[in-house]
Amino acid sequence: MSKHAKAPRIAVPESEMTWRFSRSSGPGGQSVNTTDSRVELSRHLIDTALLTDEQKALATTRLRGRLVDGAITITASQYKSQHRNREAAKVRLESLLAQALIPPRPRRTTKPSRAARQRRLDDKKQRGQTKRLRQRPE
Repeated sequence: MSKHAKAPRIAVPESEMTWRFSRSSGPGGQSVNTTDSRVELSRHLIDTALLTDEQKALATTRLRGRLVDGAITITASQYKSQHRNREAAKVRLESLLAQALIPPRPRRTTKPSRAARQRRLDDKKQRGQTKRLRQRPE
């Protein structure tokens, strides 16, 4: 097994995507106030047939900070063209899901080195000495 796990390639079907369009800020020339080039792509992770139950649980755990009511939303407005923003949002969603599905690496248990143990004991002695100096003399 390699050191870094490779992200699986995910192709999200169009039928499972929800698109919203709005006016984008930024440059656009004469058509800036008339075209809805900003794209919001939403997708519910629980309702998808693309992922297994284990993958859904892993993706939900990993993306919990980005989920709103079980849906992940990607916004793209870097291009003037709605079509290019749609493609950019879809690519970002697929890569985000692929990264979330990489299984976590198992932790290898290690022992602290002798020098690390000695530094820890020295620090404890130093803290104790500092606290002893703060006390009232008897």
